[in-house]
Amino acid sequence: MAEERSTPLRPRDPRSLGQYELVGRLGEGGMGTVYLARSGGGTLVAVKMIRADLAHDDEFRRRFRSEVERVRQVPPFCTAEVLDADPDHEHPYLVVEYVDGPSLADVVEERGPLTSANLHSVAIGVATALTAIHGAGIIHRDLKPRNVLLAPGSPKVIDFGIARAMEGATGHTAADQMVGTVAYMAPERFDDALLLTPAADVFAWGGVVAFAGTGRTPFNAGSPPATAARILTGQPDLSGLGGPLRDLVAHALEKNPAHRPTARELLDLLVTGPQDSGSSPAAAALAHQPGLRVAAAEAQAATEHHTGRQVTALAPARELVGYSEDSIVTHPLPDGPALPPSPFGRDPHPRRPWVLPLAVALLVMSLLAVGGVVLSFWSGTDPTGGYTGSSPVTDPFLRDALSGPRLWQESQDKDEQAGCTFDDNLGALVVRRETSGVYRCRGPADAEPDDIQADVDIRLLTKDSCAAVWMRFEDNRGYQVRFCERNVYVSTHKGPRIDVLRTFPLDDAPITIGAPPTSISVTAAGSTLEVLRDGATIGTVELTDPDIAGGQVVLGIFTERYAKNRGPYEVAFSDIALWHLA
Repeated sequence: MAEERSTPLRPRDPRSLGQYELVGRLGEGGMGTVYLARSGGGTLVAVKMIRADLAHDDEFRRRFRSEVERVRQVPPFCTAEVLDADPDHEHPYLVVEYVDGPSLADVVEERGPLTSANLHSVAIGVATALTAIHGAGIIHRDLKPRNVLLAPGSPKVIDFGIARAMEGATGHTAADQMVGTVAYMAPERFDDALLLTPAADVFAWGGVVAFAGTGRTPFNAGSPPATAARILTGQPDLSGLGGPLRDLVAHALEKNPAHRPTARELLDLLVTGPQDSGSSPAAAALAHQPGLRVAAAEAQAATEHHTGRQVTALAPARELVGYSEDSIVTHPLPDGPALPPSPFGRDPHPRRPWVLPLAVALLVMSLLAVGGVVLSFWSGTDPTGGYTGSSPVTDPFLRDALSGPRLWQESQDKDEQAGCTFDDNLGALVVRRETSGVYRCRGPADAEPDDIQADVDIRLLTKDSCAAVWMRFEDNRGYQVRFCERNVYVSTHKGPRIDVLRTFPLDDAPITIGAPPTSISVTAAGSTLEVLRDGATIGTVELTDPDIAGGQVVLGIFTERYAKNRGPYEVAFSDIALWHLA
């Protein structure tokens, strides 16, 4: 099962790191590559190898070494246990427990919002993990549905703590190194003048639970800049949630970090709060998951109980609290004006509004608008890799670096004002159109199996340009997958008609124009087509068109339907590999 969730190693991948034999790829993202590996004793583990440019940064190695020591102190209460690390290796790496289960993001995307008992299971499990993480003096910084794995026994939170190694020594994040996913970032994350506290993770918990229960993020506004603005100034959309859990989520999503509950308070309220009865969803979740019940109880036993207007955070404090390398303490907050009674001990709608300066909001939105400032740790990758389809055989039957004429050839069409050429500077096949439309490059015409996986790196070089991959394409018909800046479209392509079957928005992580290559994978297996980006599943589509039976994999360009850019349009492809599926 674990091997089915990974993809084969690439030629330039190492075959081992330390004592660990690498057996497959689980994903790739902002900080490096995640591999499925076997320890010397034969145990499957996830090995996260830091990317080369960070590995050569002495300051990064220092921070990485420090953070590794901290995260190894986190008890495995609903967390993926950190097993080993070598910050001094030529390729620094971290070894964590391999969790054999899908991510919360994948489950909600494929099956819809969770049922009541399962939703409470996730709420309790993530609160348990945050209680353990914060108790060890760690802030997660990138809690989101892809970092919550629905493992047998209890949910598990992954990728905590190490994200701080990407930040500067001051504890703040450089503009091109912001760690997080916009939809789950607390308001204070957008202001470098504020020190980060565990309250930011509590805000993310509210977003994760809302997503699990409704299938959408509570501040979604169609784009990262608009979502950031809504987080800063708007109210969350919690329609679809009900009862005490809705109130608790609303409380966790308060603008003022001082008014949110702590992770331990979340856990106490979930396990023993007003909703706890023999027939309550929380009781049902704990009754059917003894592993979750034990983990929650152990997390409560290992941390001090906090009551009243107190907040658990890292010392020392400014107006509230800030980051320290030393220990975790509890600071009583100064009493404010009299507040109306609340089931959580604080007013979920405080009369003291806390909104960041408009200039900060405009700065953040302008940075987001140009792209490239939001880097998810491991780019949303989890130890499952998101792959749920058939398994490729050991070696690709076709591979081409696309750095010069080989299996793919240059071509020009003067009438269409389009062509495919090899760019020596990019080391890639560049497809260009002067005007809007579609153009396909000339590639191998070998007969290919119906069940096939295509891996290729793409770049979007100009606005409103989409990198297109055709699967089972023959006689001018097939399935087209096009990767645009903000959406991925899966369509049928039959003669002059291209009809969209499914659109997958990239709200949290658009493809940045002019950015380094993005690794994509398209798998057509039986009646299912699966699309991955950097090892994480974007979505699946059922293939039901009887007129499309089989054919070649084709590369080309397609322009956005409502393109504002009048041309030229350019995309680039590199390092393609095609795999037979077993």
